[in-house]
Amino acid sequence: MAISVFDLFSIGIGPSSSHTVGPMRAARMFVTRLKKDGVLAETASVRAELFGSLGATGHGHGTPKAVLLGLEGHSPRTVNVETADDEVERIRQSGRLRLLGTEIGNAHEIAFDEPNQLILHRRRSLPYHANGMTLFAYDASGTPLLEKTYYSVGGGFVVDEDAVGEDRIKLDDTVLKYPFRSGDEMLRLANETGLSISSLMLENEKAWRTEEEIRGGLLEIWRVMQSCVARGMSREGILPGGLRVKRRAASTARQLRTEGDAMMHRSEWTTIYAMAVNEENAAGGRVVTAPTNGAAGVLPAVLHYYTNFVPGADEDGVVRFLLAAGAIGMLFKENASISGAEVGCQGEVGSACSMAAGALAEVLGGTPEQVENAAEIGMEHNLGLTCDPVGGLVQIPCIERNGMAAVKAVTAAKMAMRGDGSHKVSLDKVIKTMKETGADMKVKYKETARGGLAVNVIEC
Repeated sequence: MAISVFDLFSIGIGPSSSHTVGPMRAARMFVTRLKKDGVLAETASVRAELFGSLGATGHGHGTPKAVLLGLEGHSPRTVNVETADDEVERIRQSGRLRLLGTEIGNAHEIAFDEPNQLILHRRRSLPYHANGMTLFAYDASGTPLLEKTYYSVGGGFVVDEDAVGEDRIKLDDTVLKYPFRSGDEMLRLANETGLSISSLMLENEKAWRTEEEIRGGLLEIWRVMQSCVARGMSREGILPGGLRVKRRAASTARQLRTEGDAMMHRSEWTTIYAMAVNEENAAGGRVVTAPTNGAAGVLPAVLHYYTNFVPGADEDGVVRFLLAAGAIGMLFKENASISGAEVGCQGEVGSACSMAAGALAEVLGGTPEQVENAAEIGMEHNLGLTCDPVGGLVQIPCIERNGMAAVKAVTAAKMAMRGDGSHKVSLDKVIKTMKETGADMKVKYKETARGGLAVNVIEC
């Protein structure tokens, strides 16, 4: 199996990669399958049922909205975030759904009664993963045309029921030049070839794209990250969802600008960059899964730290940063999980912190051993982190948590750079520990909003 950096870093819509991006992709896959099977025109009704964490916190994460947009053929990468809410309101007000409506000549309009045809099961789960959903299509007589179950396994990755029992990752048998599935293998290859971690990843990415395409794609990812930070640092007001959480990135940035030398406040700026992204994510804006939406602020913040505060930073460094981060993220995806519903927030913010720490060490000139050490430090000190979103929204504690993790990633990279790369706990061991900790964690602490802060915060 092979995972590309562009699988881990995909452009999407907030507020959640597993609860918004994944379900939108799954719903679009379903209607595309109806077209492929030649039964789209016969479809008279559809029904969607959401289970596990999708059912428990779906309303707060915008899952129903995502399913409706996906059924109309929208993609997380291209959906217009400015008009998405209006599209959903049209469906709800008219009671009509345009299946695959984004494709000219393929749109098929049907009646749709959301309360009875989009069901969120708050306490029922499917066997394979906490984020499960089943979609049904029927003809005018009520005869089933298609039934498909999908699992949103984190980071926007979607696995359909046909892949259950094979692997949780979409199978890809592309032959890579330097395949590795563990930190130890990654270091061995680096030592044998003399290549850096980012160079190893670049050589593997060439199995899918030319070097020019890889560079262009990663710089596009960076531009989206920059735009997201810029938007988040310019917008104020109250975030949607009912908690009445106030945006703070813009006002805090104004205060810091009046206090002089940015270098003196680089830790605070790093925090603000991350919070700006996650405020945009909470508002349903355009973000990059890195590796998830809930943790989308960490890597852009540390990458802004690099470009704004590290002398000599350039676009080549940005590309190397994202390649190294992708190499580390791949290890978490293959050997543990990046899904908060499966292992808690240690799999989201913890993984992002590890990826950012290793990537920063890479562009600071670290050896492969120092990069691996930085990544290990970043994860080790996020072990046991629960996912307990207040109100089921990706706001509290998610927004601040991204800011804290970004600063922690910078610290981890600097700690590793002060050493020679040797350390007692390997990255592989900490990834294994994270997976085991997630398995031991009670379900109420894994994105269900039934434990921790989610139940102990009094809403006024």
